[in-house]
Amino acid sequence: MSRPAQPRKDWLAHYADLIGKWRRGGSGREERLDAMHDTVLGMLEGGVGAICDPRAYMARGTSNRLVSRHRHLNALEIASLDAMDEVEHPATAPADDGVRFQQLADALAAALEELPVKCRQVYVLCRLEGWTHTEIAHRMGLSRSMVEKYMTRSVRHINDRLQHHAPH
Repeated sequence: MSRPAQPRKDWLAHYADLIGKWRRGGSGREERLDAMHDTVLGMLEGGVGAICDPRAYMARGTSNRLVSRHRHLNALEIASLDAMDEVEHPATAPADDGVRFQQLADALAAALEELPVKCRQVYVLCRLEGWTHTEIAHRMGLSRSMVEKYMTRSVRHINDRLQHHAPH
């Protein structure tokens, strides 16, 4: 036997209860509150009525935001440019940067020339012109799947040809 539907306002009571608990203490309470507020704001902007289980949505959304913040803060190491050694962040570009850039550009042009015409067209439209796979498929009269295959083939080929230009 199924439960009777809970009133839509039930999530508001749950929200108020969580805010009360989280304000009282514990480390990271500001982050939890911010994540929950962001989730609730998203719920209100998107229309709470479209969400089947607002309490579960709020719990999952808050959890996802906390995980994203944690990953972002731990994945990105921040260092002041002034604190870095000259070797790590040179004040001026090395004299041969222009030469290396030209060699890389020439190698890319040669790698593109080696590709079949359709692969080259897909690569140029996607990577250089910024078109989506769907737009390319429409323009070239191909399926989206075929565009993806051409793109994969092109990227592999170019990566192989430009491998010796990669630093270190």
